[in-house]
Amino acid sequence: MKAFILISLQERTERNVLSELKSYPQVKNAYILFGEWDIIIEVDISNSEELGTFVLNNIRSRNDVRLTSSLIVAAK
Repeated sequence: MKAFILISLQERTERNVLSELKSYPQVKNAYILFGEWDIIIEVDISNSEELGTFVLNNIRSRNDVRLTSSLIVAAK
């Protein structure tokens, strides 16, 4: 299953967060953005339960993350 995760940060630490997120095998692409969201990552993950666990354990648990939004791809 493919999904995109939008990440808004508390502080301007985009480069550090991006580098750390790229180290996870589930993360296929990651980009710094302009605008309301600071980072977008593309993940390839088994199912929605695994996606939830990944987001909670690896992203939302960070002190520098303010908000996330997960977008599951419906069709290509």
